[in-house]
Amino acid sequence: MTEAAPHVKPVPKVDMYTDGACRGNPGPGGWGALLIAAGQRKEVSGAEAATTNNRMELMAAIGGLGALKCRCDVQLYTDSKYVLQGITEWLPSWKARGWKTAAKQPVKNQDLWEQLEAAVALQNVQWCWVKGHSGDAGNEFVDQLANLAIDRLLDMKLVNMT
Repeated sequence: MTEAAPHVKPVPKVDMYTDGACRGNPGPGGWGALLIAAGQRKEVSGAEAATTNNRMELMAAIGGLGALKCRCDVQLYTDSKYVLQGITEWLPSWKARGWKTAAKQPVKNQDLWEQLEAAVALQNVQWCWVKGHSGDAGNEFVDQLANLAIDRLLDMKLVNMT
């Protein structure tokens, strides 16, 4: 009699769209992520009063990956070549050079690159670039989500000032 193979739970598949926005660079910024799995949608977003567009692009990926409750196969769509190339191409060289660029300058946003690297290590991520503001529904949605996060932040500042 042969033993039955243990039941292996399939890894969930998630489509994730991320985007960051900034009004001024630096200035108030926001980020948004949309996660789609098995017909379900989840939105996450956040904002900071004084930041840059690149930091918000990184935060969108960090926030989206951080919203996952278990290891997943993630198809992550971003319009940020900075994030895409940073995580898939530049990161190993930066680390090998002690977080210095090829021009021997400190890598900007090292704190967020380290957070993103840790978040990616917990998932099976396939990185995909999508052209921003080109009609891709997921990308357009997270752009709006990021901008709404900025609006909420600015509204809160106005409320706190009165």
